[in-house]
Amino acid sequence: MGGYFNVLAVILKTTNDAPWANEFESIELSCLIESISTKNPRIEWKKIKDGEPSYVYFEKKISGDLEGRARIREPATLVITNATRSDSASYRCEVSAQTDLKSFDEILINLVVRVKPVVPKCAVPKSVPVGKAAELRCVEDQGFPKSQYQWFRNKVEIPEDPKTSPKFINSSYTLNAETGTLKFSAVRMNDSAEYFCRAKNDAGHSECGPQTMEIYDINIARIILGVLVVVLLCITVGLCFAYKRGYFASQKQTGNNYKAPAKGEGVDYVRTEDEGDFRHKSSFVI
Repeated sequence: MGGYFNVLAVILKTTNDAPWANEFESIELSCLIESISTKNPRIEWKKIKDGEPSYVYFEKKISGDLEGRARIREPATLVITNATRSDSASYRCEVSAQTDLKSFDEILINLVVRVKPVVPKCAVPKSVPVGKAAELRCVEDQGFPKSQYQWFRNKVEIPEDPKTSPKFINSSYTLNAETGTLKFSAVRMNDSAEYFCRAKNDAGHSECGPQTMEIYDINIARIILGVLVVVLLCITVGLCFAYKRGYFASQKQTGNNYKAPAKGEGVDYVRTEDEGDFRHKSSFVI
C-alpha cells in the first residue's frame, strides 16, 4: 500500500473473474483497487445481461434486482448475499479518480449461479412385446448448467455402451446423456425391470420415481393356431344349427304328394272298379 497515493493512476484487479455459487448462497465479486491517488473515487457496478447494461450500484446505493440482496465491502467489492438464477450475468466494476493521471479503470467479472435440477419428468412404457422397439424419456429444464442424464435398471446404472458391462451386454440400446432418451432397438425378456432417471449438474441431482417396463412374449404360431380353432369351431356350430333347422333336408315326392292332372274342358273322369284305372267319357253340351 506504500504506492497507494503516490502513483497517479487508478488500477483495479480481482481475485476471481469467473466466480460461481449455488442458488441461495452468498458470493463475492471482488474488485480491488491496487493503485489510486484520489481519496474519494467514484465506484459503480453494472450488470450486463443479453448485451444490456443496468446499474446495480450507483451513487453509493444498491439498485435494480439486487436491492436488498447485496452490499459493498470497502473499497469496491460487491457481495451478493442471496444469489438467484437470474443473477447469472457479467458484472463490471468501474472506478473513476478525477485527480489521477489515469483516471478510470474497470474489470469484468462473469458470475454463474448454479441451480440444482428439479425432479425430472420420466416416461417409461408399461409393456412392450419382445423384439419390438421401446423409448424411455427423461426431461428436466430448471437446472443450470443444463442437466446431464443417467438411467438406472433395478437400481443399477445403465452404461452408455452396453458392451462395457456384463449385466447389459445382451441388451441393444442407445443412451443419450444430453437429451435423456434411452432407446431399445429390440427389447429382450431380461429388459423387463424397474427404471428411473437421474438429472444432474454441478449443483446437485434429482431423480424420478421407479417405473416398471414389462416385456411379454408373443408366439405367432400359437396365435394363428388359436384363430384357426376359433374359426373352425364357429363353422361347426353354424352347420349344426342349420341342419337342426332343416335347411339341408331333401324334398322327396311321395304318393301323398302326387297331384291329379287338371280336368280338361268337356271331359268327365269316371273311376272304374279296376284299382287305379281312370276312364273318361265325352259329354257335349249343345
